[in-house]
Amino acid sequence: MSKDVWTRDEPRSPCQSLCIMHPEAGLCIGCLRTADEIAAWRDMNPKARQCVLSKLTARKPLIAAKRRAISRRPNPQS
Repeated sequence: MSKDVWTRDEPRSPCQSLCIMHPEAGLCIGCLRTADEIAAWRDMNPKARQCVLSKLTARKPLIAAKRRAISRRPNPQS
């Protein structure tokens, strides 16, 4: 049984190809990483990548809370 040539033994990027940085949370709304984490991902070792991945689930409520706060703001154009 041979391993596929392109198989890598490292955590994969959580990128969702929805690259929009939330201005208040400072997180990408697609993958929940900071801009610094996104920029450094390519050069991170597997342990550093796993550390970032372990933080992502806890960040999801931050984006949701920020979205709710923004949606409650009065529209200055109305």
